[in-house]
Amino acid sequence: MSDTPQPAESALNATPLIDVLLVLLTMLIFTVPIATHVVKLELPGGVGKPPPTAVRLEIFYPGEIYWNGQHVESLADLAPRFAAIASQTSPPLLQVVPDRMAPYERVAQVLAAAQRARVTKLAVSPVPD
Repeated sequence: MSDTPQPAESALNATPLIDVLLVLLTMLIFTVPIATHVVKLELPGGVGKPPPTAVRLEIFYPGEIYWNGQHVESLADLAPRFAAIASQTSPPLLQVVPDRMAPYERVAQVLAAAQRARVTKLAVSPVPD
C-alpha cells in the first residue's frame, strides 16, 4: 500500500432526490383534480329582505339601562317593552350590550326579565375591551 492520498469520489446519491420528486408528483396528481373541480350553483336573484330590526339594550356601570339610547328608569319599565317585543309575529333581535364595569347582578336581572316575558330573539354582545 502506498501512502499517497487518493482523491475522494464525487458521486451524487440520486435516490433521495428521486424520492422527493415522486412525492411531489404524487401530491400534484392528487391536488390538480381538486383545484379544477367546479360546483355550479343557481343563486336566487332579485331584491333581498331588509335586515331585521334590532333593539339595543345597553347596561352601564352604576346599573343604568338604555333602550335604543333612551334611559329606562327601572326594571319594571322594561317589562312592558319586553312583552311588546315577545308579542310580535316577527320580533326584533334584542341585543344586550353590557358595559365592562356594569354590575353582573343588573345584567342577570335584565336577562331574567327578558326570559319571563318570553323574548325569543336575544343576543348578548361581548364586552368591548
